[in-house]
Amino acid sequence: MPHQRERASKWRSVLPSSFVLLLPFLINLVCPGWKFTDAGDTLLPGQSLNATQILLSNNGVFKLGFNCSFSKYNFYRARYCGFGTWFTNSSSSHDDCSLVWQPDLQYVFRCESSSVTLSEKGKLHITDGVGNVLWISDYTTTTSISAIAVLLDNGNLVLRDQANSSQVLWQSFDYPAPILLPRMRLGSNAIIGKSMVLLSYPSLYSDYASDITNFTLRVDATRRRGFIIQQFPFGTVFAGTFPSWIVREDGDSVLTLNDAHTYMRLNGSGFVEFGKQETRSSILWSAPDSLCDFESNCGPYGICKRPGFCICPAGFDPLSTKSRNCLGCSREVPMNCERDNSTHREVVFYPIDGVYKFPKSSWPSDARTTKECEASCLKDCTCTAFAYNVTCLLWFWDLLNTVVLDSGSNGNRLYIRVATKQQQENSGFRAAPLFLTAMAALVIIVIISGLAVLWRCRTKLFRARSVYENGSLVVFSCAQIKNSTKKFSEKLGEGGFGCVFKGTLPGSAAVAVKRLKCLGQGEKQFRAEVQTIGMIQHNNLVRLLGFCADSSSRLLVYEYMEKGSLNSHLFRKDSAKLSWELRYHIALGTARGLAYLHEECKDCIIHCDMKPDNVLLDAQFCPKIADFGMAKLLGRDFSRALTTMRGTIGYLAPEWISGLPITHKADVYSYGMMLFEIISGRRNAEKIKEGNFTYFPIFAAVKLHEGDVMCLLDRRLEGDADVEQLRRACRIACWCIQDAEDHRPMMGQVVQMLEGVLDVEVPPIPRSLQNFVGMED
Repeated sequence: MPHQRERASKWRSVLPSSFVLLLPFLINLVCPGWKFTDAGDTLLPGQSLNATQILLSNNGVFKLGFNCSFSKYNFYRARYCGFGTWFTNSSSSHDDCSLVWQPDLQYVFRCESSSVTLSEKGKLHITDGVGNVLWISDYTTTTSISAIAVLLDNGNLVLRDQANSSQVLWQSFDYPAPILLPRMRLGSNAIIGKSMVLLSYPSLYSDYASDITNFTLRVDATRRRGFIIQQFPFGTVFAGTFPSWIVREDGDSVLTLNDAHTYMRLNGSGFVEFGKQETRSSILWSAPDSLCDFESNCGPYGICKRPGFCICPAGFDPLSTKSRNCLGCSREVPMNCERDNSTHREVVFYPIDGVYKFPKSSWPSDARTTKECEASCLKDCTCTAFAYNVTCLLWFWDLLNTVVLDSGSNGNRLYIRVATKQQQENSGFRAAPLFLTAMAALVIIVIISGLAVLWRCRTKLFRARSVYENGSLVVFSCAQIKNSTKKFSEKLGEGGFGCVFKGTLPGSAAVAVKRLKCLGQGEKQFRAEVQTIGMIQHNNLVRLLGFCADSSSRLLVYEYMEKGSLNSHLFRKDSAKLSWELRYHIALGTARGLAYLHEECKDCIIHCDMKPDNVLLDAQFCPKIADFGMAKLLGRDFSRALTTMRGTIGYLAPEWISGLPITHKADVYSYGMMLFEIISGRRNAEKIKEGNFTYFPIFAAVKLHEGDVMCLLDRRLEGDADVEQLRRACRIACWCIQDAEDHRPMMGQVVQMLEGVLDVEVPPIPRSLQNFVGMED
């Protein structure tokens, strides 16, 4: 596939994009002695752009030109060029994330003497340094001697008649590459006579040559707003449906974007992403959820372990060891019906626990128990697996698309048929061969001997043991924690669940150590819950680094947040005021973290104690939610710990008081109350002396109905705020604190409302807040 390799080589050579003001400096670093020049947004007949010039759209959002870089896979480190349209102010460090469009070039070429020219006949030509024509914008028989090339504000590069701008001879929107922009059409195109698709490019920074594959996204004409992702040479790998708020149907088998300030991108890994043009660092929607959702991602008999790596079950070997994933598995002992029956060799069914998604193409059976289901599979030697969960399912021939949970504890059970007596004691995935077991035993003996020597020499060993193979979570001893915190000498704060101390790990990494007050679980259960929480990672959640569960101690080690809690910035008189932009950024980030806990984790996690004290800020004021998952860790003692917070009247949902079941909507209520505090810079529980209202949320709801939102803004800001954002935030806060759970939005909807994707109507005034008027803390 020389075409794909050449394209991949070209794309791997593109530089990371940056802001417009830094672009000349970056180009000078990579291409010394070059000068950056701007040719406006128009190219006239006979004019050319060399590798140091660009076209810049009038609104400054898009640029067209060459991008020189060093080829990662070229031995001589020669400079090569990419030509196309990019976002000018990409928030990503990778240029493949800011690429909008690129012509279908067959070869890579050097930067220094390459150029693009608008010919006198109205066609664009890309030529290399020796005069070879690499590409021509030629799909129409109409030519014009008065044609001009213009980079429009919407990112479309058009060739149009100079006298009649409505006569378009050629446009880049007819040839989308990885990104779909507003006013672009995905689907049939009668002008060029083919269907328009999105084409991904391999990741420019992949470390694996085997990852060089192209994906395409096309319209699925059989479903409303349907799409199909295909990968060469495997065919269709995923089929899905776009939400109605992202795309609309514009004619037969044609989709377009709804919002004029959004974009859709098919990345190098085959995932389709949707987001705002001005904030491309955040993805509003993406599909599929993980690599495990791709069709036959792990090949025959391969098991996909969420979030997306492949393993082989017991009794199977990977077909290939040259890739990160196994790409399919083969039996260690082939199934042979005649030979197995003649030799009476025993057939073993190995159970696979934690099955999240059964293999495709199952057949139902009338069996009513697990034993009967197993017997049904044994009757046919082509039966490769069975499962019983209320009904009996049988599989024949190769197993495809089996997905298991990473923990392997929950989910269903699948029994795979293996014609061997080996590894009968293995209840899950493939065990190590005998010689590896012997080597492992030898290593263990050596380690034990070494530890014994260290103990006799009275040498302290302060190295943490990994819980997971990738070292993402570590187990600490009490001695290590005491040593890192200097015997808990520097206290950062105290809450209902325990005290927090600052510590320093080997290597000068600062951490925050929480010493839990309540011990509602045994050590084994506590370790299991900590490992579950440690797997939850999000940009707006404080990361759990490790824990200690020695004797009666329960300690959690978190990443250290340099700026402390949001509480200290909102309410402390000696703290610097937070600008409105920062406050809105903090509100949005906190909402994203809660939405992840509620809607994206395998099991919904309810925080139960959402307030500014539990929102921490890093050095860049990025908000991160702390203390999530405490209900799991503290078990029966959780409710006792929570009673210490019932005095904080400003955050508890009515269901806490009335005794109704607590759901994730209680967090939504607490978030709404906290959002009022972010807006006003005052605690909700504080009495105010304005009009007849003594409880601020009531006052805020009334003023919101009157249309006066500026009076709710923190006076320290002196009115310096985006009025539309302020009005939107106040409405969202009031919706979140509605009396009935059903009237409160989901946190995912809150995120979309803050981002401006969903409109926010004026909410009703919550009546239950009247009950709190006049109450003391």
